[in-house]
Amino acid sequence: MQEGQKYHLKLEWIPDGGVSYISLKALFPVDPETRNDISFWSEMGDQINYYFIRGKSIDGEIRNYRKLTGKAQVMPLWAMGFWQSRERYKTRDELVNTLAGFRERHIPVDNIVQDWSYWEVDQWGSHEFDKARFPDPLEMVKAVHDLHAKLMISVWPKFYTGMEHYDEMYSRGWIYPRAVRGSIRDWIWPGYTGSFYDAYNAGARELFWKRIEEHLYSKGFDAWRMDASEPDILSNASMEYRKQLMNPTAMGPSAKYFNTYALMNAKGIYEGERAKNYVDCGFILTRSGFAVMQRYGAATWSGDIGTCWEDLKSQITAGINFSMAGLPYWTMDIGGFSVQRKSEQAKEGTPEMDEWRELNNRWFQFGAFVSLFRSHVLYPFRKIFNLAPENHPAYQSMLYYCKLRYRLMPYLSSLAGAVFHEGYTIMRALAMDFPDDRRVWNRGDQNMFGPSLMVCPVATYRARQRKVLFPAKGWYDLYSGKYYAGNQVMTVDAPSGGMPLFVKEGSIIPVGPEIENTDEKRDAPLDVYIYTGADCSFDLYEDEGTNYNYEKGRFSTIRFSWSEANRILTISDHRGEFDGMVKDRIYRIILASRELPVQLLSGNLKKMEIKYNGKEVQLFNQ
Repeated sequence: MQEGQKYHLKLEWIPDGGVSYISLKALFPVDPETRNDISFWSEMGDQINYYFIRGKSIDGEIRNYRKLTGKAQVMPLWAMGFWQSRERYKTRDELVNTLAGFRERHIPVDNIVQDWSYWEVDQWGSHEFDKARFPDPLEMVKAVHDLHAKLMISVWPKFYTGMEHYDEMYSRGWIYPRAVRGSIRDWIWPGYTGSFYDAYNAGARELFWKRIEEHLYSKGFDAWRMDASEPDILSNASMEYRKQLMNPTAMGPSAKYFNTYALMNAKGIYEGERAKNYVDCGFILTRSGFAVMQRYGAATWSGDIGTCWEDLKSQITAGINFSMAGLPYWTMDIGGFSVQRKSEQAKEGTPEMDEWRELNNRWFQFGAFVSLFRSHVLYPFRKIFNLAPENHPAYQSMLYYCKLRYRLMPYLSSLAGAVFHEGYTIMRALAMDFPDDRRVWNRGDQNMFGPSLMVCPVATYRARQRKVLFPAKGWYDLYSGKYYAGNQVMTVDAPSGGMPLFVKEGSIIPVGPEIENTDEKRDAPLDVYIYTGADCSFDLYEDEGTNYNYEKGRFSTIRFSWSEANRILTISDHRGEFDGMVKDRIYRIILASRELPVQLLSGNLKKMEIKYNGKEVQLFNQ
């Protein structure tokens, strides 16, 4: 387009299944002299306070940010496993049988999610189950627990008119009334009126939790899925109208506080649950987030993303940026939520089915290396065994990565401990670990997962190679053990069954046994892989895994240290104790080097066994 000329634009759009959206964005030229300037503005604010948070590194800045705003908890161990979720399980049998299907096929899983509309169609906000579809919620919870899994349930801050819970909120002035006065109907046929509670009011938050406690917590539900926490009083409304629908709040005008609704909603649940049971570790997943969410035990997911390659690619960058904002627990709908019609209608043996399976497979590979590993879908069904037959390469690939996630649980749970105790971040931009390498500063398609693993997702259909930037250190291919020199960009193989994964030279990775849930084999021997080439250390962290006792010092750490010059591995005295702690354990040490490639999880590895009893021990390798 030419400067100064006017153009007519015609935009034609045919929605393609699922929840479809459209937007048109125009970027106007910026004066080169002001292109790097930063400006802040507020639609409504009394003043602007600037906080300068100093740190010697990005980690140091995030650590100090959390000192100011609140620590992130050590998430319960089960939350580090795989979550199976969909929109929605319509009956008790559908939910329990789904979980049983995982167990029958020996696919690891730790959490299943009961999404919305478990209530009768006109009873939104009752927190009561439709007895025709969920006849005995207590029995359902027990059935899930008997299958060694947790049960998360969707809880909305929304109430239909005529409901007891609506009336008690409304009578106290704790319901946003404009949606009801305007007779706005939601999308549930034939359309019902209702609104959201005012989460900025302390009394409303207490009452909201009290009703959840009475109807759901008392039945043994383990965690809370806080949907529509934008708040989504009217979907797809303009920002201006959204603010009108929740104005005013108990704290003041909505224009001033609008973006913080999810924070206040999570605050009420977190504080209510901790007041009820100070020991057991809660968990909150919320669709929207805000700064300081981490202090309320809350994680955020990226909403109703589309099922397409472009959205997979954008999630990689989104997860990296979200984590760098100081909020350590983030997740997404693996496979995407809103499905294109070509995928809904894909038939066996067609190109559409081939692409559908490859997309889900690539997304699953990436999802296994996000801080929270979670699948959530609209349609079609996307349990691993729905996506492909058991002998299909896509099925085998997804099963491999699910099992790999669980084998890496000692590594991952140690990182979760570091989040609380050290202000650490699990999903990491390369710039966090290699700040002096300018090439990584804007790298949005690969990231570190903890201090040792470099994740290089594939987000292009039929791609069987991709370019990888290897920062200054050397790297080992996780699968083959092949060594790659650092400080270069290379094109590497990326077969459909394998996402490129690399281990930083000078790394220690503890690996556990094959398990199907995080309660299994807690005292089993651990394989400790040492990727030589530089001095390194790793703190193996353990706590009770289900509660907040780590805040009282009930946890343990064991430091593994490798001296490259002396070829000595030192396992320190264990520090700290907790109930159920495994004091005597076998460690099997595996050394990888440039000269001796090591294939992770291979059955033919040379292992040096150490019987550890809590006291320092050294292993010499010349």
